[in-house]
Amino acid sequence: MFTQLQNPLSLIARLLMAALFLPAGIAKLTGFEGTVGYITSVGLPAPTLAALAALVLEIVGGAALIVGLGTRFAALALALFTLVASFIFHAYWSVPADQVFVTQLLFFKNIAVAGGLMALAAFGAGTWSLDARRGS
Repeated sequence: MFTQLQNPLSLIARLLMAALFLPAGIAKLTGFEGTVGYITSVGLPAPTLAALAALVLEIVGGAALIVGLGTRFAALALALFTLVASFIFHAYWSVPADQVFVTQLLFFKNIAVAGGLMALAAFGAGTWSLDARRGS
């Protein structure tokens, strides 16, 4: 039964992952100054460059997941990005007690998303993808 579901489930997984990253990248693009300000607030160097890199990765990576082109690379890049961002922006161990619950929830949500992305990187996009059409 699960063999018959591999392709639709792979497509759904790619679309659901893209639903997180593509809108986030577009929001960074349309609210670029706010994104740079947020990155500045956590003390990262080169916040403008970091914001630009994040929005490009989220938009290009999200689009790649949707169409299934370069899926393994896109998923791995997004997983690494998500893990790094989790430790920087959702450091629940260093926030005031009244913020721990939500921050911890966001941290572990991101850890789970990274796990799903790593599964896509490991198993690929499935046959309903441009990767499959190209023979990748």
